[in-house]
Amino acid sequence: MHINPTSESFAAFRALPQDTPLHMLNLVRFRDWAAYEDRRKVTGAEAYAEYGRLSAPVLTRLGGSILWRGTFENTTIGPADEHWDAIFIAHYPSAAAFLEMLRDPAYQEAVTHRTAAVADSRLIRCGEAGSGAGFAG
Repeated sequence: MHINPTSESFAAFRALPQDTPLHMLNLVRFRDWAAYEDRRKVTGAEAYAEYGRLSAPVLTRLGGSILWRGTFENTTIGPADEHWDAIFIAHYPSAAAFLEMLRDPAYQEAVTHRTAAVADSRLIRCGEAGSGAGFAG
């Protein structure tokens, strides 16, 4: 299970350029019941919705946005038992803006709901490479 970055993966993120736009592919699987320290009874989906509600103003203020959101239908290549409850691509004007979001007190409050909500996730940093007619660019 992957909920938060490891120190190694975060160091690798920070070693990449900080001044270029980036996209973050988010794949998220919710817990059936959120794992709050105070043991409140809300579903993982409800806790993640609270994370989204509280973090959205921070994302917007820093120039970020959600570029695409989709629903899981099938894993065509990959583990057959892998599924995702939330799939989206977030845009940040720079890695520095992403890091600023992580330091923001309002975001830090919001992320407690994400941590309670998530059973497993992937957060994949992607740089811009342009578009083209074929799969190879």
